[in-house]
Amino acid sequence: MRHLTEVPPRRGLIIFLNGTSSSGKSSIATELLRMLDEPYFHMPVDAFHAMRSHAPVPPQELDTVLHRTWQGYHRAVAGMAAAGNNVVMDHILSAEWRLRDCLSLFDPRDVVLVGVHCPPDELERRERERGNRPPGLAARQLRQVHAHGVYDVECDTGVADPAECARLIRDFLPSRPTPTAFQRLRDSG
Repeated sequence: MRHLTEVPPRRGLIIFLNGTSSSGKSSIATELLRMLDEPYFHMPVDAFHAMRSHAPVPPQELDTVLHRTWQGYHRAVAGMAAAGNNVVMDHILSAEWRLRDCLSLFDPRDVVLVGVHCPPDELERRERERGNRPPGLAARQLRQVHAHGVYDVECDTGVADPAECARLIRDFLPSRPTPTAFQRLRDSG
């Protein structure tokens, strides 16, 4: 095996799946990893929460712990892409600061922002079926998650299955227009 002392520089692409809890982001990411021609890393925000120890967090410190987790997650995704890795990121932009933080960290030319939509009644059904989310969580997130209103690609998991959504995203990649949604959001803000 050949040892590389220096790897040619390149920027990785971030496919940023944004939608409420239970909207189908992780299922789309799984399908994308199966069908994309290059290696990609699936980096869901839920995995970062799952890495935290089970040590109890005092209620007055919970917001701080969660905020630091999300900040670390954004920086981990940025670091992977800066090192030339392609990433499928699944996240919930349910607070404006999360979008602003990502806009400050990611190279906007290398982000494909995907709106993952799902009707409220279907979100509620999925939450009940999963049983591991507080009832009504997705409905509470709906207003803020898509408030920025700008996407490169959008899909509706209430009418399209994860494979159809993933194909839509995959087929969009070769002809990505500029400015990207991230460029437009950064320029407007």
